[in-house]
Amino acid sequence: MNIKMTSRSAILATVAACSPVLSHASDAGQGSVTASRFGNLPDGRPASLYTLRNANGAVAKITNYGGIVTSLKVPDRDGKLDDVVLGYSNIDGYIKNVGNPYFGALIGRFGNRIGNAKFTLDGKTYRLPKNDGPNTLHGGTVGFDKVLWTSRPVASKDGPSVELTYRSKDGEMGFPGNLDVTAVYTLTNKNELRVKFTATTDKPTVVNLTQHSYFNLAGKGDILGHLVQIKSDKITPVGATLIPTGEFLKVDGTPFDFRKPVAIGARINADDQQLKFGKGYDHNFVTADAPGKLKLQAKITEPTTGRTLEVLSTEPGVQFYSGNFLDGSIVGKGGRRYNFRNGFCFEPQHFPDSPNKPQFPSTVLRPGETLKSTIVYRFGTK
Repeated sequence: MNIKMTSRSAILATVAACSPVLSHASDAGQGSVTASRFGNLPDGRPASLYTLRNANGAVAKITNYGGIVTSLKVPDRDGKLDDVVLGYSNIDGYIKNVGNPYFGALIGRFGNRIGNAKFTLDGKTYRLPKNDGPNTLHGGTVGFDKVLWTSRPVASKDGPSVELTYRSKDGEMGFPGNLDVTAVYTLTNKNELRVKFTATTDKPTVVNLTQHSYFNLAGKGDILGHLVQIKSDKITPVGATLIPTGEFLKVDGTPFDFRKPVAIGARINADDQQLKFGKGYDHNFVTADAPGKLKLQAKITEPTTGRTLEVLSTEPGVQFYSGNFLDGSIVGKGGRRYNFRNGFCFEPQHFPDSPNKPQFPSTVLRPGETLKSTIVYRFGTK
C-alpha cells in the first residue's frame, strides 16, 4: 500500500509530565502528541502516557515509566489499523505482574545477559544482581524498564516525538559511573517508530541499550506463520544458561538460516541443541563486525494482513526472541491472554556478555565519549 507523505512543521510547546490531561499538535493535522495520566507508582509519583499520531493516522502510546511502548497501531494492506505490540492496559500491569517479560520497554544499563553476574573493567571486578539464574539480565532487578524517566515532547521535522531522560547513578545495580541517558521516540511520517539513544558517563562503564517490544503483526494469535528474513550469516551460540560461548556459528544448514524468508514455525522445533537451550529462538544474530551506519537487520512479513516490519539499527547484532516463555499466565490489553509464542522480539544490540568477551565489539563507555545508537521499526504492507 502506497501512502502519500506530506511535510509537517515541528511540534511546538513543552508538556509538563505531571499535568492531568495535556495536548499539542503540529499544524495542518500533520501529527500530534497528547499526554495524560497513566497512573501512579507505588511511591505515589505519577506516570504519564504520551499518544503520538503521525500524518498517516498511525498511533503509538508511550509511557515514561520504563519508556514502554504500550500500544502501536499501524495499517494492514486494506488500511485497517490494529495494535501490533503486546502489553497492559494500565501501569499496574507493568508494575505488579511478576511475570512481566519486559513488554515494550527501554532496556539498560546493559541489555541481554552478563554471565555469572559480574565483569572486570580496568582491573576492577563489578558484581551485579543475579536475576536470571546465575546471570544478570537486562540491567538487573531494577533496570531501565522499571524506572520513571523525565519526559517531554520535543520538536521534530519527521513526526511527533517524545524525549525521555534518566540518570543512572554510580553503583546502581552494581554498575560504575553516573550514566546520563536520553532516548527520543519519533513516530515518523514514513510509519516508522524510531528510537535514538545518547549516553555519557563520568567513570568508565559498560552500556548496551535496546528496545524490547513484543510484536504480532496479525494483532492476535501465535506468530509462527510470520515470515522472517535476517541479514546475518552467523550467530553467537550459547550454553545452557544462554550465555554466549564466545564463538561464532555459521547459519548454513541450521535452523538459524534466515537469509531468505522462512516462517518462524518452520524449524522452531527442530532437533537442535541451540533451540533446546533457548526453548526456541532466543539468540543474537551478527549483522556487522562493529557498530556503524544505520542498516537493515531483519524483515518480517505477516501473510494474512500483509503487514511488514523492517528492523534497522546502528548496532552490530540483533536478538531474535520467539516468545518462548509466554505461557498463558499473563492477561494483557483487552483481557487477552498471552499464550506460548504469541509475540516475537527483535532487539538490536551489542552482543550478550560482551564485557566478558574481549573478542566481541566493545561496550565500554568512558568519560568524554558519547554513545549514540539508533533503532528503527519501519512498518509497511505487501
